[in-house]
Amino acid sequence: MGANRIRIAKDKADLVQALVASDSTTGPFQTYADAIAFAAALGAKRKKRSPLGEISKREPGAIALEVFVSRGTDRVIQLLAIAETKDIKILSPTDENSEEQRIRIFEEYANGGLEILQEELRGIVDYSTTLLLLLSSERNKEEQVEGEFDLSRFLT
Repeated sequence: MGANRIRIAKDKADLVQALVASDSTTGPFQTYADAIAFAAALGAKRKKRSPLGEISKREPGAIALEVFVSRGTDRVIQLLAIAETKDIKILSPTDENSEEQRIRIFEEYANGGLEILQEELRGIVDYSTTLLLLLSSERNKEEQVEGEFDLSRFLT
């Protein structure tokens, strides 16, 4: 495993590039780290964790952990590790195995979230609008009272 780097699956590299704003795209995220953190949170929310398989060696390559720290999203890595292992010792700054395990958990949730996004964004041109609708839908699912009749299922 690359020391202190978050890797991206080769089959998700194009999606990650499209999610980030650049000269040629209007993606909703400023950095690859932001897109990966969002995907990891989505993967965790939907309980989808997938092994990476083949790793992307081209753009975007592995992202240094320091980028996540500077963006303030390193807490997502830590929270997912605690939630997954139910063990606070996973946060040990001196245990190299703990750090590798935290990174692996985060990478696999991010990969699962990217799989969800691949499905949700298939054929979509404007990712920003679709992601806002996705977030709104997730929030509404939480707010819906158990047993309440939901008309929104007829909208799709």
